[in-house]
Amino acid sequence: MACWTYEGMLLFGVLFIAGYLFGTLTQTRNAMDNRHGLQAFLFLIFGIYFVWLWSKGQTLAMKTWNIRLVDVQGRPVSQARALLRYLLSWIWLLPSLSLVWLLGLPAAGLVALVLGWVAIYATLSRFHPQRQFWHDALAGTRLISSPAKNPQTT
Repeated sequence: MACWTYEGMLLFGVLFIAGYLFGTLTQTRNAMDNRHGLQAFLFLIFGIYFVWLWSKGQTLAMKTWNIRLVDVQGRPVSQARALLRYLLSWIWLLPSLSLVWLLGLPAAGLVALVLGWVAIYATLSRFHPQRQFWHDALAGTRLISSPAKNPQTT
C-alpha cells in the first residue's frame, strides 16, 4: 500500500500538468465546463503513463519499492497486456463510483464508499490462490519482488 500511496503522489503531478494543458488548450474558464472531456483526457493520459511504464517493467514508485510487473511466465509485459491491466485496474474504483452516481450520494458518501470498496477489494486478494489482485489474475500479470541492483564498489 505504501507503493500505491507513492504512486498517487506522483500521479498528482501528472494530473496537475495534464489538467493545466487541457484547460489551456480548450480555454476552459470554469472547472465544471468540459468536465467530461477533461475526465476522458485524464483517463487517456493515465492510460499512456501506466501502459508505457508497465511495458518497461516498472513505474517510478514500483522501482522505489523494488516491485516489477511481469506476465504469468515471468516475462516482461507487452503493451497490449499492460493496456488490459490498466483497464481492469479500474475495478479498484468503478463499482463504488458507479454506486455513488446511481444513488446521488454527497461527497461524504463518495469517500466512505470508495474507501470501503478499496478495503474490500484489497482483502479479496487474500482469497486468490497466489494472493494476487484480481485485475492481475484476469490480465495475466503478476507483481514480483525485484531486488535493487547494488553498485559495484572498487
